[in-house]
Amino acid sequence: MAPSLPVADCHNDLLLGVLHQRERGLSDPFGDFWLPQLRAGGVVLQVLPVFTEEQHVGEGALRRSLQVLEEARRLADVHATDVVICQRGDQILPAIQSGRIALVLALEGCEPIGHSLELLDTFHRLGVRIASMTWNRRTMMADGVGEQDAGGRLTKLGLEAVAEMERLGMIVDVSHLSETGFWHLTSVATRPFVASHSSCRALQAHPRNLTDEQIRAVADSGGFVAINGFGPFLSDAATVDSFLAHVSHAVSLVGAERVALGLDFMRDLVDAVDPVLGGALVDSDALPWVEGLERPTDLAALAVRLSEVLGPQVSRRVCAGTIVETLARQLDSEPPGVSMSDRES
Repeated sequence: MAPSLPVADCHNDLLLGVLHQRERGLSDPFGDFWLPQLRAGGVVLQVLPVFTEEQHVGEGALRRSLQVLEEARRLADVHATDVVICQRGDQILPAIQSGRIALVLALEGCEPIGHSLELLDTFHRLGVRIASMTWNRRTMMADGVGEQDAGGRLTKLGLEAVAEMERLGMIVDVSHLSETGFWHLTSVATRPFVASHSSCRALQAHPRNLTDEQIRAVADSGGFVAINGFGPFLSDAATVDSFLAHVSHAVSLVGAERVALGLDFMRDLVDAVDPVLGGALVDSDALPWVEGLERPTDLAALAVRLSEVLGPQVSRRVCAGTIVETLARQLDSEPPGVSMSDRES
């Protein structure tokens, strides 16, 4: 199906897939496998997170994250006519208008930072523009949703990290942050923050989902909530209609200008990253995928369904307008403490 609407996706771990595929000898997995999917789905902006796998937690996290970021630079160089890494907001619209896919780099969890706060500046210089302090696990900055029972607020380092991210102009991402940590963040944040891939707890009581109050808090900050398409976050027997219900609920709470897409496609990633999980011991077909929400090519049909449910104007904003406009605005504003050399690089 030809793309009916431009789509901006706030979360796709494809960089990890590209790295694993190249480690197994594929010369251009992005060009051969991932780029055609993004094009078929109508993707015009893609946020690319850098995730720390369990085996690299600790001192190995920094080295592994640098390898993943190098994959981003490599694929952007090889496919410069199709994609461009955007480090400033004023680069996003020109990239899209030129027919290229705007790529924005992110950290999914600050495991690579550890306790060395100065590395936030290093990652900013490497092009990272969005960062979450945690994944599901605990870091030195905060607790993830997997540590909810600990009741932890942000640590002193976490509070310093929020201030440093805001100084650098790096957008704080609250997806995966524990609820207690979330509310602590809202009390200290002075710039907009986002939820890159979270759904609605009112519709599915999963700890990875946000309550209505949390969704409103993200919107009130000037950020957005990008709805996740992973089955267990949507319903016990999820379908595309389940996803549409989460989008509709969020729009009813805060308006389309604060709602976006963060699909978190994992079907192909599982096969690329873990060949054991992807077939040797586990049948990946038996995992809780949502038919029609499995990979970027599905975005073209999803955009049609969104238009049917929300109408063309609202769906156009949710599909791309919210993310494109918010990132163009937030990454364009010059925070204090950033030098002109950084702005010109």
